[in-house]
Amino acid sequence: MRSAYRDLAAYQRATAVAHDLHRAVVEWPDFDRWTLGKQLVRAADSIGANIAEGEGRWYPREKRRLRLIARGSLYETEHWITYAESRGLLEDGWSDRLDGIARALSGMIRH
Repeated sequence: MRSAYRDLAAYQRATAVAHDLHRAVVEWPDFDRWTLGKQLVRAADSIGANIAEGEGRWYPREKRRLRLIARGSLYETEHWITYAESRGLLEDGWSDRLDGIARALSGMIRH
């Protein structure tokens, strides 16, 4: 069985960014990986997880609540990416990849 949430643009984009961030963070020095990196990967993973959980709920109010939580995780991910970029751990431009997720997720929240 393949769940329908896996076909959602917001989910696909969120998981792609989360996987790419994980691959980048694994290469960081130990201290950065275990401090900033751990927070960044957890926040990024949470976006897709909350989208998936919301799509599994019956009631529109629950779906919307979990989509809003995913949006909060998206903003947290942006925060940690900004820190990583400013510390030279990530190249500039990672935050740009979040724009597509934000647009798709905003559309889901509105409907």
